[in-house]
Amino acid sequence: MYNTIVIIPTYNEIENIEAIIRAVFAQSLNVHLLVVDDNSPDLTAKKVKALQVEFANKLFLEVRQEKSGLGTAYIHGFKWGLIKGYDYIFEMDADFSHDPKDLIRLYNACKHGGADLAIGSRYLNNTVNVVNWDMKRLLMSYFASKYVKLITRMRVHDTTAGFICYKRQVLQAIDLDGIRFIGYAFQIEMKFKAYLKAFNIVEVPVIFKDRALGKSKLSSGIISEAVFGVLSMKLKSLFKK
Repeated sequence: MYNTIVIIPTYNEIENIEAIIRAVFAQSLNVHLLVVDDNSPDLTAKKVKALQVEFANKLFLEVRQEKSGLGTAYIHGFKWGLIKGYDYIFEMDADFSHDPKDLIRLYNACKHGGADLAIGSRYLNNTVNVVNWDMKRLLMSYFASKYVKLITRMRVHDTTAGFICYKRQVLQAIDLDGIRFIGYAFQIEMKFKAYLKAFNIVEVPVIFKDRALGKSKLSSGIISEAVFGVLSMKLKSLFKK
């Protein structure tokens, strides 16, 4: 019986989607895979539908009507996975910045290592494991994580990481409808909510590679949300105590 689902949100990922689906299913970890597509104009969803014939009862597709943000795509996938009864729920990018070979390592951290939430971390043990990013983007990401760690007091080095394995109990305990951020700050908020509920968060070192194909979704607005929204998030948590 399959107890693990990998959720991949997509918007215009036609260049990557078939390769990432095949790479995920080629791993030793037996998983199901859910693609949450925001009605991509490049027909990403059509390619997924074609692959469902080959990967019947393993590959699933949810198509939303419009581009509504990374966070809402994952929330949609989390709810779907919980309803279907999966015990381990992953979030992962479509562009190979997250190596499918690391799925088993994150899974083992939760299944056998005592983690409730396992993060594929780029910034651990005073090292930076990022390949092919320009220096401006790398410094922005690195110091954003440092800033978030300082404000929230979480003992998490890579607070904006998006390669994660959740135990279902974590997602059940978090008010998913109450998550307010939709961009990369969504990643911070989910970790912070898990931290406030005292779940065991473990970081697993991974090498992050910038996408080779397709266009990055990162923007200055997304970075601003991540940086300036953190302080208000922390303050609200203090007032709720």
